[in-house]
Amino acid sequence: MRVRRTAAAAGVVGLAVTAEVLLRRRRPRTAHGRYADWVHPGSPAAGPLQALADSPTAGPLQALADSLAARPLQALADSLAARPLQALANSRAARAAAEALPVPPMVSDITDVVYVNYLVPAARLLPLVPEGLRLQRIGPDGEQAVFTFLTYRHGHLGPPILGRLRRILPSPVQTNWRIYVHDPHTGHDGVHFVTTAVDRAAHALGGRLFCEALPMHLLRRAAVERADEATVRLRLDPGIGSAPDADAVLTFAPEPAGGPWRSAFGTYQDMLRYVVHQDRALSVQPWHRRITRQEIRLGLTPADCHPLAGSVRSRSARAIVGDAEPFSFHVPRVTLRFDSEEYHVLRP
Repeated sequence: MRVRRTAAAAGVVGLAVTAEVLLRRRRPRTAHGRYADWVHPGSPAAGPLQALADSPTAGPLQALADSLAARPLQALADSLAARPLQALANSRAARAAAEALPVPPMVSDITDVVYVNYLVPAARLLPLVPEGLRLQRIGPDGEQAVFTFLTYRHGHLGPPILGRLRRILPSPVQTNWRIYVHDPHTGHDGVHFVTTAVDRAAHALGGRLFCEALPMHLLRRAAVERADEATVRLRLDPGIGSAPDADAVLTFAPEPAGGPWRSAFGTYQDMLRYVVHQDRALSVQPWHRRITRQEIRLGLTPADCHPLAGSVRSRSARAIVGDAEPFSFHVPRVTLRFDSEEYHVLRP
């Protein structure tokens, strides 16, 4: 009997491995999006070492910090706690199985939404546009495009059917990095998420496996909050993982008459209307020959947005936008409603 069970278990493992290998051929690794490598961020205890290793003023201690920090941090990423999460997040078979399950409606009372935007040459963003979608081009000659990352704290994210019980659910910090796209087959405009990240492992895995538009990664630490009446603090710490990074202290400012946005938008209000009226996420699954459309309701208007001033430090953003200057704004609170996930055929 024990031999039969062992043989059956070996057969199941063999089938799972075969399925994973075959699915990886159909769904290869990508530089961004859902099938970019997912890497665990490591332990929060590694923070001081990482900060020392990243410090530009460490001087003679830099090499020592690198040697002291890199090895234990890498060991943490390869630890028994991180490996199962990493394997599951990168599994094509797990994602394929999750596709069979319906995606329920979700609601969250989010707070302290910080939009960081960049106006860049459209050519810089074209490599991020998936097959079947087109980049929204703006500006006098259509040679520019907008890249945005927004960060916010959820307010008890969960299915609306839970009613008041939703209050017991956690409120993680999430960041969404997006380009603005157009579906030429349906005429729909929307956003495409280049990457997304959250600071709770359960939400990172759930979003990555079950939500088609969210290539969710895991942050080691994250904060977006009002430091005082005049200041908003934003920090995204990916540790040694694959999530994006950002660090900013931004202050509330009067509505500007000019700025990095001016060459593409007539007024600041025009820019706000363009950025916030994007209640649809579009993603492409070429192995299914389909485009997925996720309908999201925010109901934001320019009146809900408050200009921010200040610099933003982000290696991840610089890799995408180059030396473009950010222009930011803050939304105190808004209710996010995810209503449905729809599909249509991806045509040549």
